[in-house]
Amino acid sequence: MEMPSQFQGKRKCPRVSINMPLDFQVTGQPNTSQGLVINASETGLLIQTFKDLPVGTRMNIVVLFTRDFAFGKFTAIVEIIWKDICLWEDWEGYQYGLKFAQILNEDSLKLKQILSNPSNLEGISLADQSK
Repeated sequence: MEMPSQFQGKRKCPRVSINMPLDFQVTGQPNTSQGLVINASETGLLIQTFKDLPVGTRMNIVVLFTRDFAFGKFTAIVEIIWKDICLWEDWEGYQYGLKFAQILNEDSLKLKQILSNPSNLEGISLADQSK
């Protein structure tokens, strides 16, 4: 599924295809939900999830990854800037374009390392998060 046409050609940073699980919590709400990061750049993420949220929602996110046989994560505050329906076989969910509203320097460096060499990442499935 492509990004809506109003956002094409407006990119400041290139996107890198990745596949990493994330946990997110809508600002001001107690529950945590899960999703999958599909691609990333230094300015934002494309995620897929079953949670229906409106454009403009702010969330705290934790993105999980493994590198060199060790678990890692980075955190940020993001804002949904666009939304679309996403279909997987028999499932219907949502796809969101997120922009970083706040990310610590340490986490920004982790993201830049991931973007510079995504082939070094090892897959983590959503089931692995409980370990």
